[in-house]
Amino acid sequence: MPIKITMPALSPTMTDGTLSKWLKAEGDTIEAGEVIAEIETDKATMEVEAADDGILGKIIVSEGAENVPVNDVIAVLLEDGEDKSVIEEFLSNDNASTAPAAAVKEPVKAAPTPKATPAASAPTQNTGNRVFASPLAKRIAADKGVDLSAVKGSGPKGRVVKADVESAKRGAESSASTTTTSTAQIPADAQTNEFGMAYTEIPNNNIKKITAKRLLESKTTVPHFYLTIECALDNLLTARKEINEKANGDFKLSVNDFIIKATAMALKAYPAANVSWTEEAVRQYINADISVAVATPNGLITPIVKAAETKGMREISDEVKALAGKAREGKLQPAEFQGGTFTISNLGMFGIKEFSAIINPPQSCILAIGAGEPRPVVVNGEIQIKTMMSCTLSTDHRTVDGVVGAEWLQIFKQYIENPVSMLV
Repeated sequence: MPIKITMPALSPTMTDGTLSKWLKAEGDTIEAGEVIAEIETDKATMEVEAADDGILGKIIVSEGAENVPVNDVIAVLLEDGEDKSVIEEFLSNDNASTAPAAAVKEPVKAAPTPKATPAASAPTQNTGNRVFASPLAKRIAADKGVDLSAVKGSGPKGRVVKADVESAKRGAESSASTTTTSTAQIPADAQTNEFGMAYTEIPNNNIKKITAKRLLESKTTVPHFYLTIECALDNLLTARKEINEKANGDFKLSVNDFIIKATAMALKAYPAANVSWTEEAVRQYINADISVAVATPNGLITPIVKAAETKGMREISDEVKALAGKAREGKLQPAEFQGGTFTISNLGMFGIKEFSAIINPPQSCILAIGAGEPRPVVVNGEIQIKTMMSCTLSTDHRTVDGVVGAEWLQIFKQYIENPVSMLV
């Protein structure tokens, strides 16, 4: 009996496609696994393989045909010995829908099943020692060590096709194989998406939900503008080393403590950057309340060092350590993380050289700090090796435009490169 070749679903969301090219002509002999046509979807042009042997008896949908619905008949395949004269009767017969309708093998593992027919919905099972499989399926099974006798075929007359082998390769390996199956590595509570990819779900807590909502709002409604500046850290590192050595273990300053202090001092010296936007007015804040991004098991949170410009380096260091500890334990009070006028996000300790951060609404600025690393720089016409740090300022262009951001960064750079000026 003739076999219908239908428009395959090459992706889970595909509803129709363009038959861009036939690679076989009417009367050509086809072997299972051969590429017979190219189908163009909204995402890509993909090859379609035959799932059974036969002769291409009639091409129904010509090359270039657009918007061909999934599962529509595009050609008819004749089995050995069948005459082309039976095709018209086959297509016009009201019972034609009972014929096998899966003569193409879809390259997407989780593709929708073609129109249900008795032959397709209840394929003949492999029996005895004879295994009915396409040459391509046999080759993949040999490469993957899959026992074909244990695989249920979804092709015409129960034939095992490529998709069957790919979906069974985890659980149907040959008993002679000593390779551990990948199934053993998949958790029992794993689920599978439309592409056959295993995953587990991690429920979103309130912190992650709120953070996601605020960041989406920020990125889609706030006109971000980015400025990057390079700061030499050599003087700061020398000062930090001397201060920590003289502390005799009573405290230990970090580079981030200096950055917080320099940020606050620069905001105090240049208050035009210490602002936020409202529809009625731009709010310019009196104090520099510095939010510091802290990673916690529950997600990112930004505790605040309030009026940081008024505090000494040791006080800032102690406060940051205390706030970060409370953040990781989930014990921050709302007043300790709600508000702030400016945020610092430091990924330098992870070796990140440079990045751009998303503004923390309703603030107008966030400063992304990269790693300090030795780099060759030109000083007075000579090449010197200095420890350089890339700092990228993200601003709300409604309140902090390019000039304001650039001038604030110049002041920040001066404090970073001359840390003694922050101590007087």
